[in-house]
Amino acid sequence: MSIRASAVFARPYRAFLFDMDGTLLNSIAAAERVWSLWAERHGLDVAAFLTTIHGARAIDTITRQGLPGVDPHAEAQWITEAEINDVRGVVAISGAAAFLDSLPADQWALVTSAPKELAMRRLQAAGIAPPTVMVTAEDVTIGKPNPACYVLGAQRLGVSVQECLVFEDASVGIRASEAAGADVMVVTATHLKPLATQHPTISGYERLQVRRNAEGWLTLHNETG
Repeated sequence: MSIRASAVFARPYRAFLFDMDGTLLNSIAAAERVWSLWAERHGLDVAAFLTTIHGARAIDTITRQGLPGVDPHAEAQWITEAEINDVRGVVAISGAAAFLDSLPADQWALVTSAPKELAMRRLQAAGIAPPTVMVTAEDVTIGKPNPACYVLGAQRLGVSVQECLVFEDASVGIRASEAAGADVMVVTATHLKPLATQHPTISGYERLQVRRNAEGWLTLHNETG
């Protein structure tokens, strides 16, 4: 275990903040089916384009393309509706549901780039109970890698974001977490290639446990040490 990983497992946190897609559940197949149709319709190189969609809000992904005559808001709404209607193959990351169930309800939040309706649909499909606190695409004006979403998630839990551990899988989310000043645990369950990162990594949640001390701080533990 690296020094940085050891620090994450040794440090107590006020709360945990979780990204959703790729971190708590795998929605890659469903998302890529919808985005492939969109990319084909707009004459984009589908394979190259699909590498840019993960972790970001749909409206930000569309806006970045700079396509003439395209209304990002209307197109993002089309994407959202299509994704809500296609949750085939959406499944929880191994051990995620049980791990979340072990956490105090007022000490974790979901911070996702997905709109709320889509987030609720995918959580349901994956068998994950929605949390009390959620930050979704509608809650921020600038999405990841801007840190505003994670700062807001911590605020809604009543804690400082610097006292939180963020679970993320995508580069834009990792950068948002870093910019917010939070520690990061990278979830690699859906990665097809190794990710070069200075942060500790997990492939699933089965070996993780959480202990809560008398002051209410959470400490993450790995069953294998």
